[in-house]
Amino acid sequence: MRFIYNDEILKPRRKSLRKSETDTERVLWKYLRNKRFYGIKFLRQYSVGPYILDFYCPQARLAIELDGGGHAETDQKIYDLDRTRYLRDKDIKVIRFWNNDVIKNTEAVLEKIKKKIQIEE
Repeated sequence: MRFIYNDEILKPRRKSLRKSETDTERVLWKYLRNKRFYGIKFLRQYSVGPYILDFYCPQARLAIELDGGGHAETDQKIYDLDRTRYLRDKDIKVIRFWNNDVIKNTEAVLEKIKKKIQIEE
């Protein structure tokens, strides 16, 4: 792979994912976009190596992944574990949330993100 970050080969897929965002992504992005979350920049559908992250904060080196029910399947769990290992090897922290939590407990999700980034008020 030529580029570790936002490889041009993955650009069409990233663009497609942004255009077809899920309801859950839309909810969380409302809080993270345009530095609305404590003035911190987040990117959506950002690629690192072969993986496209739902959200990425370069300042905190934090990947945020939103998981639907398919992520409970064994094959998907293995894929997610490999992906997390790869990102951690690149010094990127990973935090995962179930879609249901983002929709029903948005404030709790935002609080967990805040703690992971270690924002102090």
